Amino acid sequence: MEDTRERTPFLVSLQTICKPRCGKVRDIYDVGDQLFIVSSDRVSAFDWVLPNVIPDKGRVLQLMTGYWHDRLQTQNDVITTSISAMPGHNGLLDCLSDSIQSLAGRTVLVNKLQVIPLECVVRGYLAGSGWKEYQQSQSVCGIDLPADLVECAQLPEPIFTPTTKADTGHDEPLTPDGARAHLWSWLNETLGTNSAHKPWATELFTTMSQVALDLYTRGAALALEKELIIADTKFELALVPRDTGRISRLNWELRVVDEVLTPDSSRYWPGNEYAPGRPQNSFDKQLVRDWLADEAGWDKNSPPPELPDEIVTRARERYIELYERLTKDDFAWK
Repeated sequence: MEDTRERTPFLVSLQTICKPRCGKVRDIYDVGDQLFIVSSDRVSAFDWVLPNVIPDKGRVLQLMTGYWHDRLQTQNDVITTSISAMPGHNGLLDCLSDSIQSLAGRTVLVNKLQVIPLECVVRGYLAGSGWKEYQQSQSVCGIDLPADLVECAQLPEPIFTPTTKADTGHDEPLTPDGARAHLWSWLNETLGTNSAHKPWATELFTTMSQVALDLYTRGAALALEKELIIADTKFELALVPRDTGRISRLNWELRVVDEVLTPDSSRYWPGNEYAPGRPQNSFDKQLVRDWLADEAGWDKNSPPPELPDEIVTRARERYIELYERLTKDDFAWK
């Protein structure tokens, strides 16, 4: 069953500017050619937003995204994360000035771009849904893998296994051919039907896979220096014109949007505890999912129960521990 309940914005007073689009975690305010985004502390599991929040989770996500943009030197959509540097769109700056403390570490102003409806999933290890699929077919998203791999085994090389990007419900896995067809259909819908869009979709798929694999490979190598394994992750990319003018097959390039290598978009494991052949301890909301699935008796079809305080506290501690291990900085809101 799909979670269709209305979500409460992190900062209700900002609704005086415009009503936000509230995703599972982020509140997105349309301010003309730009988007003002607030990372809330909401937590989702099994396609439902839970009634509890995990305090400071949104800060960890936003700060880690900024860390990775800097370390990987991404081509991205970010204008500023500094509230004092926000332009005065429709009274935005005046409204923010009354909420500096609660918004600190959570906000970003970005350019409004043409986001591609494809989740760029990269897997370096065999875990989660990839492991389940491998057990059935010895492949993941149409990519054949060696025989006799065990759960959480490192793959011979990272693989690109994209999915659809659903506004509601589940993202669906795509084979390479399926992804190219998906992009072709999207180009026709977005830019008008054109026979040139089919070869462009192939070029776009190839470039997206190259960008995603490069970001993952470099990020995973840097994380490993901190004894952290990034088992898999997903990126979102957008189309922009390379030069002035409109986007076309001869005038385009990609930008990285949304979060980058956070514990919500990625599976982080402590490197010093890694042992293939079993599930790994992780720095994400897995303990939340485990409690809901194993202890709460929740059917995943009705509104979810509240998390116990102990689970909320432990989840917060894991998010903060990951941030500090990765960045070597103290988390400012301990």
